[in-house]
Amino acid sequence: MTSYEQSILIAKALSSKKGLDIQVIEISDVSVLADYMVIATGTSTTHVKALADEVEYKLDEAGLSVSHIEGYRSNTWILLDYIDVIVNVFSDEAREFYDLDRLWQDGKPVDLTNIID
Repeated sequence: MTSYEQSILIAKALSSKKGLDIQVIEISDVSVLADYMVIATGTSTTHVKALADEVEYKLDEAGLSVSHIEGYRSNTWILLDYIDVIVNVFSDEAREFYDLDRLWQDGKPVDLTNIID
């Protein structure tokens, strides 16, 4: 599975659990960290955890194990590192504070129209 396909699978998993403002940004031309950065918002700390759990579950089903997880106990920002794709699930306040959308503005946004609801 390509990193693009992984990022789309992640976006669909987030959408299936009603993640908000889902963004997939191709960062391979601006960073060596990963090929894609996926960012989403949950409506509560419980929702943030549920979104991260759903991503992990769907990728496990596809045979992809998470390399590293950060922030799972805080439930305001959970990072899932899949090496080529990094997933950030935020509470609304944490997303506004860290503003990763602005940080990765030089990346190429992936059009998710007709991919997620």
